[in-house]
Parts: sequence; structure tokens; C-alpha cells
Amino acid sequence: MRLFLLILLLLISGLMHGQREYTTDNKRAISHFETARQYYVLRDYARAETTLMKAIVLEPEFIEAWLILAQVYTDAGKLEASTDAYTKAIELDSIFFPNALYFLGLNEMELGWYKDARHHLQRFLDMDNTRENLRESAREKIISCDFAIHAMANPVPFEPENLGPNINSEHDEYWPSLSADESIMVFTMLLPVDARNPVTRGNRQEDLYYSRYEDGTWQPAQNAGKPLNTYDNEGAQSISGNGRFMVFTACGREDGDGLCDLYFSVWENGSWSIPVNMGPAINSKHSEKQPSLSADGRVVYFTSDRPGGIGKYDIWMSSRLNDGNWSLPVNLGANINSREFDQSPFIHPDNKTMYFSSTGWPGMGGFDIYISRRINDSTWDKPANLGYPINTHHHEEGLIVNARADMAYFSSDRLSGKGRDIFSFALYEDAQPNRVSYMKGRVFDSQTKRPLEAHFELIDLGSRKKVIESSSEPGNGEFLVVIPVDADYALNVSRPAYLFHSENFAFDKVYSRTEPFLKDIALNPIDIGERIILRNVFYKTDSFALDIKSMVELDKVVSFMQATPSLVVEIGGHTDNTGSREHNLWLSGKRAGEVAAYLVAQGIMQERIEFRGYGMDVPVTTNETEEGRAQNRRTELKVLAR
Repeated sequence: MRLFLLILLLLISGLMHGQREYTTDNKRAISHFETARQYYVLRDYARAETTLMKAIVLEPEFIEAWLILAQVYTDAGKLEASTDAYTKAIELDSIFFPNALYFLGLNEMELGWYKDARHHLQRFLDMDNTRENLRESAREKIISCDFAIHAMANPVPFEPENLGPNINSEHDEYWPSLSADESIMVFTMLLPVDARNPVTRGNRQEDLYYSRYEDGTWQPAQNAGKPLNTYDNEGAQSISGNGRFMVFTACGREDGDGLCDLYFSVWENGSWSIPVNMGPAINSKHSEKQPSLSADGRVVYFTSDRPGGIGKYDIWMSSRLNDGNWSLPVNLGANINSREFDQSPFIHPDNKTMYFSSTGWPGMGGFDIYISRRINDSTWDKPANLGYPINTHHHEEGLIVNARADMAYFSSDRLSGKGRDIFSFALYEDAQPNRVSYMKGRVFDSQTKRPLEAHFELIDLGSRKKVIESSSEPGNGEFLVVIPVDADYALNVSRPAYLFHSENFAFDKVYSRTEPFLKDIALNPIDIGERIILRNVFYKTDSFALDIKSMVELDKVVSFMQATPSLVVEIGGHTDNTGSREHNLWLSGKRAGEVAAYLVAQGIMQERIEFRGYGMDVPVTTNETEEGRAQNRRTELKVLAR
């Protein structure tokens, strides 16, 4: 808008295309106009407005005065008054400055007057000798007007509820983030600055706050304190699904690489670690902000105006490498990023659904919230607007969705009239991500009961792809693993000097903070005689042929034995009591032999592996029920030497 005004001022003052006359000969009106123009350059909008009105009183048909008055009102945030001034200038002479129709249409879009905006933008397109970049923008705005008119005639379900005084205060609260079990919420609060700080006295600053969900309600929010919060601004944060990793935005720090950088902190032994700049791979001399962590904390999505993007601000992603560093960011591409502003990404724990805000896709005006779904590892589908009244002509940003996929959280200043508060609402079905559940518990030594830090891998047995990688907390052994529903999974838990733990389950239910899925995992030290059940080794019915799904688990056994080269093991096959004892001894022996053969084929020396079939002779539970028989049909690994 300022570029438009500069061109207009130069045109009016006779410095472009030679000397020209004003649309009035009234010298007093011209004098007021030129004085007002100087006030405007100094951004003294009040005096500019008063002086322009003096010129207009003297000469009501002074078009230049009406045009600059419209711009003064726009910059002062008085859009309705600006619209009236543009309308008056156009009524006097629509050809004098045809671009006025374009800027009038923009004003009307910002006010939510979509039919009027469409009318004036179309009139602008019907004009000759207008700038092509504005014509292209006008065509895009007309598409948005058509979308908005249709969206308002077909509203989506939206009944937001304020989270209440334990979260919201007389200050501004925004940028909520949730753990997967919805037990922890972290958000940004805008506070008056401590007067003891001379650097920022008289201003406001952002700090990180958190609340825990206990006894059926959110508890009073607490300042996250040091080392997260300083006298500088900390905000726009994201936490991992287990609540142990946080990335947030900080601006103007001494160790920063650019205007705003991303910082990383870990919850260890009951407190947050000192935040660490995420390094030059992610942080540039430009701005990086508004991060969103994947549920396992291994991928971060963020907003940046760094070179190599598509628009003014783009959404990028980076992955955490095995050495703890972060990969060079990758732009999410033209199906996410427009030529305008694309920001506020939120990656749902399903790792397939992203919500973000944009000014560049068809919408209601300003920032709207969109949803896009991952097609494959590198491609996203075209974003869909979440619709009205979730989106309006105001700015909408910072939406997140819980792991269960049915509830959204966002901040708004248009619902309470008391500044920005955090709200929740039931998200309608078409805008929901895939359902995600979780398992939580702790890992401990089976003999001493001492809590252990252990490594978790969740693998989709169908695709044999690793879905989640995580670890339990060093101090107390606690863990929370996010698990997509409606699939069969292998869960492997490992730690050096211990036998790994194997689980197999199909998640077809979404657990919640009121009904969590709790699982304590005991790890056995690698001692002679210790054994584990290989729960993810499968055979075809009444056959010793290995199912393809078994390779995930068997490859884990290979890695385990490679890491412990002195280990000698026995593979034991077991059946239930269905069929004869002789047949079951034969079948279990053949199955154990197939496992041993696979391990040898993968490079494990044959003398390190023995195998034996036990048939139905060593049950671990009753054979009187189908569940019991299923548990008795198993393959075990037993330590013979270490």
C-alpha cells in the first residue's frame, strides 16, 4: 500500500510525467493538502486526517485529497472510513485513478463485504491501462470472494468454548500445544514487562506458560520459568507427543543467527534443559519461527522467509539426524506454499495431516486456516479451506488438533472481546485427521526394579516401515509412545546389556486421558537362562513357513546378536495342545529351525544358534481358552552363553 501511495504522491506533486494541475484551483485547499502530505510521511495520521478534511471542506471535489485521506484511514486501521473516502473519489471520477477500485475492493474484503468487493474488483478489471500485477491479484481476490460467499451460505459446524480462567487471563494467550495424552498444554502469554528490566520497560513480552489436566479440569497455568523464559520474547512453541521435547521461537538473542531463531529444550529429571539454538542447518540470517514438532520429536516444520522459497514466508521441514544434529531444511513445495504468506504449521500426530495458515489460497481474506494431507513422503495434496465460520475476514492462525482427532484448539480475539483467549471446539468430520492413540508406562530392570532409559521402535507390520522412534525418560523410565490406530504393529524396546522386549498388537481403539493404555515393561539383563518371547514371529497356519511380517522381528534379533558378538542363544518353538504331541513336537522344531536358518542367512554364525521344538510340553498359560492357546503358540529366544 505504501508503494501505491508513494507513486500517487509523486504523480500529484508533478514529479512524474511532467508538471500537472490539481483537480482544484483553490490555493488554500492545495496548501492544506500539501501540509497533510508531510504529516502523512511522518506517520502523524491524526494531523494528516484533520488537515485533509480542511482541504475537503474548502473543496469537496478535491479528488487527490479524498484518495490520500483513504490511505491515511487505511494505515490508521479505520477501514470503513477508508472505504467511504475511496468511494467518494471514485464517484467524482473513476478514471482519474483506476487503481482506487482495486484498493476499495481490498478494503471491502477485509471488512467481509464480499459482494461489494467482487463488484468493485470486477469494475477494476473492466478498466483499461491498469497494471498487470494488480489485475492478476484482482482475479485471485474475485475467486476468494466467490469462495467466501459460498462458504457463508454453507457454514460448517463450529461451537467454540473458552478454556476458562485457569488458562485464560486478562492478558493475551495464544499458540497452544498439547501432549498426545492431552495431559499437558503449553502456550504463549503476552505480559507487561517487569519494570526492573530497563531494556524492555514500558513494553510487553512473550513468555511460555503451561497447565496440567488433573481431576477433570485444567489446573491454573504456571510460568515455565527459567531457563525457558528470559527478559526476551519466547513463544510460538511446540511440544512432542510425549511432552519431553520442546521447540520455540526466540528473537534478537545474542547467540541467534537471524532476526528470529528456533531453540530446542528437553525435559530431563523434572525440569527443562537450557535451550539450545538449533544451529545453522535450520536457523539462517533470516527469520525462522512458528515450529511444529512431529509426535516423536524427530521432525520439525517451521516458517521462514529464507531464500529458495516460493512466497513471502514458506513452510519448511527438517529431520533430526542420528548424531543429534538437524538436516538441511526442505521446502514443502507448491501444494502447500503460495506466493504470499504461508505459516503457523501444525503436523498432527498421525504424521499425515497438516493444518496451516495462509493469505495466498482462496479464502475469506487475511489469514485463513487450511488442511492438507500427505500423499507420500515428499508430496502433499492441495490445501482445503476449513470453511466459515472457523475462518472469517479476520486473521485466523495457530490451530492444533488433539491426537484423538475430534477436538481442535485455537486462539482468537473475536469471540470473547477481552483480548486473545484459547478456545476448543469439536472439529467436524471432513476436517479431521487420522485417529491416533498412545501407550504410556515405564521401563524397569526386571530384577532390581530400577527405572531404565530404553529405546523404542514402533513398526507397521504391513509395510515393515518404522512409524515411531522414541525413548523412555532417563530419570524415571517413563514413556509415552504415539500409535496410529487401525493397523498391526511390532513394538521393540531395547537397551544395551539387556534382552530386548517385543510386543505385538493391533490398535483399533483410541485411548484418552480418562482411559489411558498403560503398559509397564520389564527388561531382562543378558544372563544365562534368561529368555524373551519373540511376539512378532508369525507362521502360516499349521505350517513352519515364516510369514513375511516376521522379518521385522528377526532383523531385530540379527542386530541384537551383532551388537553382542559373544552371545549364544537357543531358538525354542512352542505350540498349543491342538493336535497330537508328536505332530506338535515336529512342527515346533521345524519352526524353530526356520528362524535359526534365517539368522544364519543374515550372517550370524551357525555355532552361535541352537534350536529346539518343545511342542505343547511347556505352556505359559492355560490351553482351555483361545486367548491362552494363542499365548502358548510362541517362539522364544533363550541365552545359553554370553
